[in-house]
Amino acid sequence: MEHFILDANGNPEPCHDLAQWGLWMNDFERRRVALYECDGVKVSTVFLGLDHQFGNGEPLLFETMVFGGPLDGEQDRYSTREAALAGHESTVLRVQSAASSGGSGCATA
Repeated sequence: MEHFILDANGNPEPCHDLAQWGLWMNDFERRRVALYECDGVKVSTVFLGLDHQFGNGEPLLFETMVFGGPLDGEQDRYSTREAALAGHESTVLRVQSAASSGGSGCATA
């Protein structure tokens, strides 16, 4: 299984030293790509550090997940930081749309 870390520009690169990878991954804030919180709902996009594609195509290294609200538990995974940021924005818009029927005061991400 290949391990990855992010370079200085936030792009994934292989990491062949398991100890280095473990230390790097221990800093959760460094792995966070984007976070949106409003009215008890969170949309979190993070770097996973491991390929969640498991060998069938481009590595899936980023994940967006919803915590709370009507879309609780929804997730998407991405191969690139750019795709992860776009997916985060799209998920935030879906969360806001779902919450707007309930009178949420949530605005933009």
